[in-house]
Amino acid sequence: MNEPVISVGIVNAQEIKFSLNMNYSAKGGTFRGEQVVTFNEGGILWNGNHYQELTFTPIEEGASFSLYDVTIGINFHWERQETQIFQGTLKLVIEEGKITAINILPVEDYLISVISSEMKATSPLEFLKAHAVVSRSWLYAQIEKRNSLSGKEHGGFFSLIKSDTEYVRWYDREDHTIFDVCADDHCQRYQGITKATEETVVEAVEATRGQVLMYNGNICDARFHKCCGGVTEEYETCWEDKHFPYLEAIRDSVPNKETPLPNLTQETEAEKWIRTSPRAFCNTQNKRILAHILNHYDQETTDFYRWQVRYSQAELAELIRTRTKIDFGDILELIPLQRGRSGRIIRLKIVGSKKTMCIGKELEIRRALSRSHLFSSAFVVDKEEVKDGVPSSFLLTGAGWGHGVGLCQIGAAVMGERGYKYDEILLHYYPGANIECKV
Repeated sequence: MNEPVISVGIVNAQEIKFSLNMNYSAKGGTFRGEQVVTFNEGGILWNGNHYQELTFTPIEEGASFSLYDVTIGINFHWERQETQIFQGTLKLVIEEGKITAINILPVEDYLISVISSEMKATSPLEFLKAHAVVSRSWLYAQIEKRNSLSGKEHGGFFSLIKSDTEYVRWYDREDHTIFDVCADDHCQRYQGITKATEETVVEAVEATRGQVLMYNGNICDARFHKCCGGVTEEYETCWEDKHFPYLEAIRDSVPNKETPLPNLTQETEAEKWIRTSPRAFCNTQNKRILAHILNHYDQETTDFYRWQVRYSQAELAELIRTRTKIDFGDILELIPLQRGRSGRIIRLKIVGSKKTMCIGKELEIRRALSRSHLFSSAFVVDKEEVKDGVPSSFLLTGAGWGHGVGLCQIGAAVMGERGYKYDEILLHYYPGANIECKV
């Protein structure tokens, strides 16, 4: 496999402001400095002319461009806008009445940014090397999947089960049709060279150049998340009903007879697990380690292994009504109907005074019960001050941060800090996989 060039969707807006920091070629000319493009009359308005597409190609080695007002953490609690700097080619295209800015660059250059954007470049080297292999594997798997589904009507990424009593939906990469991956948490965080300032990251990518996780001759769809909460989750809990042996549920600790994997699909076991704080690699409050691992906006989240959220009746009823577009009336019960191997809820029954419905999968549940996203769907519910069958408030006690599938970033970073090598980290989170060089 030769190193491919990939396209990354950065921003989509009616107007995009950017700066060409060195000389770029476009439409037969050479340009540098501040630029503005606007969606106008179905095209891209730039320098008084309309275009259906614009491509700015770097002329000088090391040339970069800056994009202003790039939104990161879209729909998450840390959402904000930044100015970000990118190398490679800038392509502007029309998509659904807006302009999309796309960065085109080689995979290994992309990975240097991803590793710096997903976590701090000062993380342990072995953790960075492990994440480089994971991010490369995930990217190649997504490109292969998109290519295999090209031209198929169903698209293969989107699924929805809907009736009067059930709404089950899962999300993958269904909306990316004009580029390979996006630059935000929906895919992998990619913030250009804005944060790629440490030689350690370059060393990690170079040391693992071309290496991917393989299983039975196929590149692994190597998912990852912030914190598993002590047990990782299976792929089918979050996405399509397909089992990948290398994405098994595993306990995030050194295997021994005293730490068997509990059966968290059972409600009593899940409740016991979530209400306690078992030992795990990702169960750390070491601020020094976390400061190396987490970017500044991630450090705004302090309770990620175990967390609590309390809603008044009015808050929860309005939140669910707003997020689901359904008026349940007063919320009477939140009942887990099905849990995955990590205790994450797959199907949740919402019982209201006006409406009762089951929702799923895990991301849909997290979205329905939060202004942005709950940290995870691994939670238990306490009803407080129930009067005439109507609770005055609900307390959600939860475990973990993210979907829980694959590599647990905080757990892996702690493993790196404790001296584990990158291959040991990878084979802990992806049991049965092999590390192979494909370039």
